Amino acid sequence: MKPIVTLTLNPAIDGASEAEAVRPTHKIRTRGDRYTPGGGGVNVARVIAELGGPALPVYLAGGATGGVLDELMAERGLDFRRVRIAGHTRISMAVMERSTGLEYRFVPEGPEVTPAEWLACLDLIDGLDHDWLVVSGSLPRGLPPDAFVTLTRRAADRGARVVVDSSGPAFRSTLDAGGLALIKPSIGEFRALTGLPLADAGEAAEAAREIVESGRAEVVAVTMGRDGAVLASREATLVRRAPEVVTQSATGAGDSFVGAMTLALAERRSVVQAFLLGMAAGAATAMAPGTDLCRRADVERLHAALSRN
Repeated sequence: MKPIVTLTLNPAIDGASEAEAVRPTHKIRTRGDRYTPGGGGVNVARVIAELGGPALPVYLAGGATGGVLDELMAERGLDFRRVRIAGHTRISMAVMERSTGLEYRFVPEGPEVTPAEWLACLDLIDGLDHDWLVVSGSLPRGLPPDAFVTLTRRAADRGARVVVDSSGPAFRSTLDAGGLALIKPSIGEFRALTGLPLADAGEAAEAAREIVESGRAEVVAVTMGRDGAVLASREATLVRRAPEVVTQSATGAGDSFVGAMTLALAERRSVVQAFLLGMAAGAATAMAPGTDLCRRADVERLHAALSRN
């Protein structure tokens, strides 16, 4: 099986720590500080690798922090391809407030990407031998609104299948262009995408089915946090409740869902089993603290339980 290529146009160094209380003005003393490579596609690749699949993350990174991101990737034994840019890679921070159990997440907008840097990215992707491309995360400043559409069309011309997990106008235009293998919006992103209130899972499933029937995406998976997830495809429409787990952090749960589901589809498992594996990976990541992602043993245990029900 060829490596699943993941593309992160706006990666991050994800910091996580704990503080007794988060208050304005005062210095917030933290402990348990840790740093991991992050951003949508980077997280997707980390999960694919954790589950035993082949992944090749590609990302745009620059400045002194770009080198730190490379070091964090290498520490995890991940092969990667970096497109060098002039701007500094962003550093995000998640702080768990111990007194309340609330998590505060600070996410910078990231660097601006130049046209030349964008062309270098396209050329790199064109030169890779792959059957699956996952485009995940936000569109950085400087890129055209149709950037994802360009990626999708060029990948399709090479026979690759494309998964997109993003939001906003760039995501909408990519979906409207059609031909996607999988999209995975959250329920909030799906409401924004469809312009519908989607008051319950049934309404979300109906809207997801319409997208599949229109040919814009072969599979639609909508995540709803503790309320579970919705699947729509030619083979099945399904609503499943989330596994009951003790949640420590939601960071990376959606990316984990995408990574696990894409790997299962690439392995030619059924759409339903791929969906359940995605749910298991998302729940397993929610069990992990800070920016930690799922562990394979937890994913397999939760997937087995979901498959029995």
